[in-house]
Order: sequence, then C-alpha cells, then structure tokens
Amino acid sequence: MDRSKIVAVITGAISILLAIAYLILVQLLDYRDMKPAPISQLTPQQVVVAIIGKC
Repeated sequence: MDRSKIVAVITGAISILLAIAYLILVQLLDYRDMKPAPISQLTPQQVVVAIIGKC
C-alpha cells in the first residue's frame, strides 16, 4: 500500500472510534436520571424595562 492509502485507513479508523465514543457518551448522559431543580433553589429573574421617548 502506498502512503495515501495508509493515511486514509488510519484517519477512517480514528473517525469510527470517535463516533463510537460519542455514541457511548450520549447514551451514558441520556441514561442519567434527570430530576428538576427544587423551586427553592431557583433564582428569580429580574427584568428591567426602559421606555425612552416623548409622551
């Protein structure tokens, strides 16, 4: 095999390994039991409204 084919095979193998690792990571993160935060821990949002102009 010439050099370009070897590089193509190596990069293809790396790509497949990264794809498999990504799928495993997504499955692990999706498997976690996600519970919503208690209301007491949520910080209230503050909104500032400014009206500029002639009345």
